[in-house]
Formats: sequence, C-alpha cells, structure tokens
Amino acid sequence: MIHFSLNGGGRAPLEILCLGSHSDDIEIGCGGTLLTLAERHPGSRIHWVVFSAKDERRAEAVRGSELFTAAGTLGKQILRTFPDGFLPFVGDEVKNLFEELKRETNPDLIFTHYRKDAHQDHRLLSEVTWSTFRDHMILEYEIPKYDGDMGAPNFFVPLTDTVCRKKVSSILETFQSQHGRRWFREETFMALMRLRGMESNAPSGYAEAFYCRKLVL
Repeated sequence: MIHFSLNGGGRAPLEILCLGSHSDDIEIGCGGTLLTLAERHPGSRIHWVVFSAKDERRAEAVRGSELFTAAGTLGKQILRTFPDGFLPFVGDEVKNLFEELKRETNPDLIFTHYRKDAHQDHRLLSEVTWSTFRDHMILEYEIPKYDGDMGAPNFFVPLTDTVCRKKVSSILETFQSQHGRRWFREETFMALMRLRGMESNAPSGYAEAFYCRKLVL
C-alpha cells in the first residue's frame, strides 16, 4: 500500500473546502476524515457549503458543521435552500456560488461528491467542482443509499475505532429527520468503513474511501 501525506507529513494547519448537496452528505461522506485531519493539523480552517438545507434540515446542517469542525476552525458556512433533486435545473446559480468560493478561498483540499453518483444533485456538484477548481487536490466521497451505486474508490484514509464511533454517533444524533430511512442506521455506516478498512489494510480495520482523479507527486 502506497502512503501519501499532506504538507509532507507535517502538522501545519490546512484550508479545507467541504461541499455537500444535502445536509448530511459531508458528515456521511468524509466526517471521519475531517475529524482525523483536524486532529493531525491543529487550527485547520474548514469551509462548509450545503446546497439543500431547508427548514429542519438547515438546523441539522448547522449542528453537523459544529460537531465535525470542533477540533478546527469553521470558516465560511454557506447553507442554501435549493430543493432536493433540483440542482441541475438551477445550474447557473450553483456555478455562480462556486465562482464566489473560488475568489474567496484557496483550499489545500476539497471534498465533493463522486462524479458517477446515482443522485443527480451529487453528480452536478462533482462536475462543477472540477470545472471551477482546476488546480486543487479534490477527493470525491461516497454516500451509501438505496440506488446501489457503490464503486471501487482508490484513495483511503485509515480511521481509529474512536473516530468511527464519534462520526456515527454524531450523525445519528444530529440528523433526526433521516431516521425513517431504512439505510440510515449505525450498522450501515460502520459496515462501509469496515469494508474500506479491509481494502486498505487499515490498522484499526476501519477507513473512509474516496475517488482521486488527479494527484501530482
């Protein structure tokens, strides 16, 4: 297994941009990695952008951002209210927001959706991320769901058992509106991290996985 470290393995603070279509996407897709990076790089600044955070889901998004950036510094927090499932139809507004982010931030690392995700909102954000931030390190996270679109990611972040359980308990505590979904369960989130941990030979047996299209060494 080939290992890669940000900042040459140092502990300097990072600037991280997190992009999510819906209120729980960032937490599910890269929550464990954010907790780990904030611990390894004290003082990191984390920007949190959610495109569909309406009504009770807005309050959930705020709480999620607080829990998962607690070890770092919450930078820009942008919570928009586009309807779930309609992002492709407001693509110009989405692109304009991305251009603002590009002018105002210069992240060391960007988390966004997987380009082949079955959800149309997720695919759009991934596409616009790459068309806007063309010279940045971008990792595409995965979201388990009914559509069955899990693939074969190629970039892994080992997680401790403590971080995994903190991630899952925070998600279940925060996103009460999603408890009616059959897949929104502790065992779903733990099982996916266990599978990715097995694939990457993680010491704890757990990891989060991403798709990395381009990486210059």
